[in-house]
Amino acid sequence: MWQQIYDPLDSLWLSALLAAVPLAVFLLGLTVLRLTGLVSAAAALVVTCAVALLVYGMPVSTAASAGLYGVLGGLWPIGWIVLMAVWLYRIAVRAGNFEVIRGSISGITVDQRIQVLLIAYCFGGFLEGAAGFGIPIAICAALLVNLGFEPLRAAMLALVANAAAGAYGAIGIPVLVGAQQGGVGVADLSATMVIVTVLITAAVPFMLMAIMDGMRGLRETAPAALLTGVVFAGLQAAVLLLLGPELADIVPPLAAMVALALLMRRWSPRVPYREPGAPAAEAARSGGLGLGRVVAAWSPFYVLSILILIWSLPFMDALTEEGGPLSWTTLGWAMPALDGQVLRTAPVVAADAPDTAVWSVPLLAASGTATLLAALLTTAFSRGISWRASFEELGGAVRQLAVPVLMICLVMAVANVMSFSGMSSTLGLALSEAGRAFPLISPVIGWIGVFVTGSVVNNNTLFAGLQSVTAGQIGTSQTLLVASNTAGGLAAKVVSPQSIAIATAAVDRSGRESQVMRMALPYSAALLAYLCAWVFALSFWL
Repeated sequence: MWQQIYDPLDSLWLSALLAAVPLAVFLLGLTVLRLTGLVSAAAALVVTCAVALLVYGMPVSTAASAGLYGVLGGLWPIGWIVLMAVWLYRIAVRAGNFEVIRGSISGITVDQRIQVLLIAYCFGGFLEGAAGFGIPIAICAALLVNLGFEPLRAAMLALVANAAAGAYGAIGIPVLVGAQQGGVGVADLSATMVIVTVLITAAVPFMLMAIMDGMRGLRETAPAALLTGVVFAGLQAAVLLLLGPELADIVPPLAAMVALALLMRRWSPRVPYREPGAPAAEAARSGGLGLGRVVAAWSPFYVLSILILIWSLPFMDALTEEGGPLSWTTLGWAMPALDGQVLRTAPVVAADAPDTAVWSVPLLAASGTATLLAALLTTAFSRGISWRASFEELGGAVRQLAVPVLMICLVMAVANVMSFSGMSSTLGLALSEAGRAFPLISPVIGWIGVFVTGSVVNNNTLFAGLQSVTAGQIGTSQTLLVASNTAGGLAAKVVSPQSIAIATAAVDRSGRESQVMRMALPYSAALLAYLCAWVFALSFWL
């Protein structure tokens, strides 16, 4: 068994600077050098492997297995989920549903600022709570393009809007994992998450309006932004305090969507806003839509939501987990030279323990399979598309996603090599050396965790224990720092390479990841700066 080394240079800060080189290579590739996401990810992987092998002493077989584990994780579940989501979207387009969807949204408002609130903030928040794993970004970015938004701008808006719901993911799993890994109570962590994130949830509508139309947008849409922010954030806080994290992104965004639709019946911005190049407001309207046509056009997405919710219920786990009647649908392979072969030690973990590395393939229980079923049902019951046309769209989705999924696989390989070599832990440990000032940079660790892994769940698995241990050492609330780790992740989701790859693929702009990164990075940085200052202030109170 190989034991991780967290300070190979005998200077924690020098070791951390070296461990950060792969992240710097990736960011510089996307921003300064303006390389494609695929090239940037490949360069980062080469650098990561070199540091892991030559400096951290990771065995070649272990590093190779960790990289392969990341590639496999990029294919399943991430690649599977994104492929099915894009296929479902393409079926809806081929069936002619989007003319009706566009008309139904225009029937509520022709102002595209309000449409962003309806689609990216409210509907996207609901999809995050029901499905997560990139589905809300893919679906919402594609919907915005069909409403007349420029594709890269649509991708960026979907990414920024996801910050409102990103900390709670599918059925509250990030918070549940954070509580488990950090050794804190779920109820306590949920209550602290309210204090840490409620203002971000309420502020995201205003951020979106400012991005789209500056100060004029803030003035002209203030009632709508205020209503959706208050309803979403207020109900999210109530759900977290009273029920826990599972429904934090289910009920609140739906209620905010209903409230906004009702507001539009009484009020609308004085001058409707249209994006440059979008069809004129009059052309965007579609009169004479019957309720049946509207329901049918939207059916792929509410059928998807219902199926995802069903898939998330405990009975599905009982059916497919070991000992269940459908356990044969869950496959798993232990990664050679990796599973149980890497020893993680204190203070990263409370007690020395070997890492597990089993590639699990739940053929039935995966949310991508629920999306597959939604696509099949949509094809079966839609008059506007045949089975042949539907499978043509599947082929088109495979071609559209080939490069983005390959990029995701490379990024996941970087994440796994960094994690199993101990490089990610070195970064966290170096930041934890800040002593009483640690709460100021605590969200940065969560940001790094999600930027590297692409998942708030994986981030909490990696760093929640470290945050909790450090809190105990400096006399700060353990619950606060675990919440900070989770919240830092929501800021990183705006620019995580996996999210950007999904967004650009959904709007058919693969290879333009660097542009989206440059567009979204200032907003991720602003959210992170706020969280750092706010958590530091809270550390003197909690």
